[in-house]
Amino acid sequence: MKTIDALRADTPALTDAPSDKPTLIHLNNAGAALPPSPVLRAMQEYLDLEAHIGGYEAADKNAASIAGFYRAVARLLHTKPHNIAFATSATDAYARVLSAIPFRPDDTILTTENDYVSNQIAFLALQKRMGVKLLRARDTASGGVDVGDFEMLLKKHRPVLAAVTHVPTNSGLVQPVEAIGQICREHGVWYLVDACQSAGQMTLDVERIGCDFLTATLRKFMRGPRGAGFLFASDRALAAGLEMLFPDLRSADWLSADAYATVPTARRFEYWEMSPALVLGSKAAAEYALEVGTDWIENRVKELAVQLRHRLSALPGVQVLDKGTALCGIVTAYSPQWEARALLEKLWAHRINCRLSPLSVAQIDFSRKGVTWALRVSPHYYNTEEEIGRMVEVVEQQ
Repeated sequence: MKTIDALRADTPALTDAPSDKPTLIHLNNAGAALPPSPVLRAMQEYLDLEAHIGGYEAADKNAASIAGFYRAVARLLHTKPHNIAFATSATDAYARVLSAIPFRPDDTILTTENDYVSNQIAFLALQKRMGVKLLRARDTASGGVDVGDFEMLLKKHRPVLAAVTHVPTNSGLVQPVEAIGQICREHGVWYLVDACQSAGQMTLDVERIGCDFLTATLRKFMRGPRGAGFLFASDRALAAGLEMLFPDLRSADWLSADAYATVPTARRFEYWEMSPALVLGSKAAAEYALEVGTDWIENRVKELAVQLRHRLSALPGVQVLDKGTALCGIVTAYSPQWEARALLEKLWAHRINCRLSPLSVAQIDFSRKGVTWALRVSPHYYNTEEEIGRMVEVVEQQ
């Protein structure tokens, strides 16, 4: 197990600070985490090779390493390589899955009030274009989806798809995806989990979750490159023949002038054009997370978030907004004394990276909480207790 100092030494942004400036305090890991050296090296070495011998030739030369991406992500999700596909982002992966569900007018999608904004917009677009009905299970008083209400709606309306965001972008809430997975399995409902914010900060086991599909990005807690994501498709979904609306020569084989056959693995959800450099960087990120240990990462991130919530809630007039029986490494807070842009710029002036979540990403949640924006702080395992304290000190001066 690497020490915190060793993990920080692996992170160029934390070791290459100018001598006249303080070390960067990066608390925006729910946006884009700092990549470790192995991720950068994998991409840089490949791009250098591509520049010297050609794009196709470099891909051929690295075919075995590129195939390692599927093995690494499969290990991360406790599944098999044939269940994994590469995508350019979590939203891209999510859209590919939605395009594979055979929706018809009056079919129902069952989701939650905390699902990610892009997913909510996609559901509304399906409602507008195809006449699909959208249902949202209500939240409990303590926060998070009411599993009982979810089950009642599922039994009553028999949705074609149940979709749940594991961790919303605007809150530290962790949704009970395993309990919902059990319900979906019992009733044979297709189940899609958005793990965009949970991948990389907690252990994920798709068998325990019971999902048919899971999507995620690499740039957040996974510490991988931007422009990369992945998709899990269960054996049940593959056996049922679900495929993208528009497959291409990678996701299918052209058998004759008027016939094609979808490939048998999850790569039916891939397109031929992808960046091998990003695939290799993603492989390195998954391997790095496995080396550090996902259980240790999850505990470390939660510990830092608990400290952060405690210290922020102790500040006069500051309200920590996170609700739910299970919380993770995203911390959101608000004070009527804060001016959003001024607060962010003050943090940046001290080389502290945080983010603002606007109402537009959380129309239901923020309206219920009575706020129009929130400060989002998202520590990762390479952050320190001292960095948490420094960030709170700067916020206190606002």
